Amino acid sequence: MPKPVDPVDLALIRATQAGLPLVPAPYAAVAGALGLTEQEVMARLAAMHARGVLRRIGAVPNHYRLGWRANGMTVWDVDDAFIDMLGERIGALPFVSHCYRRPRHLPHWPYNLFAMVHARSRQDAAPQVAAIAALLGDACRAHDVLWSTRILKKTGLRLPPPGPDQ
Repeated sequence: MPKPVDPVDLALIRATQAGLPLVPAPYAAVAGALGLTEQEVMARLAAMHARGVLRRIGAVPNHYRLGWRANGMTVWDVDDAFIDMLGERIGALPFVSHCYRRPRHLPHWPYNLFAMVHARSRQDAAPQVAAIAALLGDACRAHDVLWSTRILKKTGLRLPPPGPDQ
């Protein structure tokens, strides 16, 4: 079975795992540090994404610093016959940052669809929750909102620095 990444890909992962540089041309800056062209960096990242080595490249904002203090994980008890179709629709809403299906843990936890919403206040988030409820309609039996009380450290996997054999 072939290795999922070559040494250049591995160096690229290490160079970007803490984030892209905050400069006007971040891919060019990474390219310069690795002795590659900007196009090579973008092509390699795209290829690793296509192979499933990278899940995504995106910003990870601190919602609190942006003034979005009402961050709520909405949880829904949705009919299993409709959850995939409805989950796709909920996940496509512009105010939902992520949406996913989870197993129920009956009898205490009936919820199987989770969708994160962000607003400046809980009052501002209420129409978002109502819009999700309206979209789910009769396929939804119950829901709740779990409001964030603090921000947790958001980091993904971090590879160690290269060893002597790398």
